[in-house]
Amino acid sequence: MTINVGDKIPSASLRLKTDSGIDEITTDDIFSGKKVALFAVPGAFTPTCSAQHLPGFVNNADALKAKGVDTIACVAVNDAFVMGAWGDAQKVGDKVLMLADGNGDFTKAIGMEMDGSGFGLGERSKRYSMYVEDGVVKQLNIEPAGSFGESSAETLLEQI
Repeated sequence: MTINVGDKIPSASLRLKTDSGIDEITTDDIFSGKKVALFAVPGAFTPTCSAQHLPGFVNNADALKAKGVDTIACVAVNDAFVMGAWGDAQKVGDKVLMLADGNGDFTKAIGMEMDGSGFGLGERSKRYSMYVEDGVVKQLNIEPAGSFGESSAETLLEQI
């Protein structure tokens, strides 16, 4: 069942590449008492994700923060090493939290999994963005397969 506006983010663990290694972070750590702009991509280093989706959130980080967003987070069904390397390659710095959902547990828990095996990707995440306040989804933008725009930083920024 796909998560909807008004639903609470389920409890799950994600991973984050840090200077000291790989850290586990829970959805409670990320969302409790915070305003979060979360977006997901089908894969790190993939064309649309690298050329448009992630850069849009990096470029709009100050504008999102000016609207009260505490955390901007990107999640993908990739491992933490890949997410860390992608963040470095995209010069994300501390603007976006690069979250790894290596086994897709969080993605499945919110009903956002997709079958990318036709492209050699296996199970991945749909492309989406959401605005979450204290763990409750306030805005949700799910992209139709193969497109980009509805889940952009610019769209989410207009909705907050």
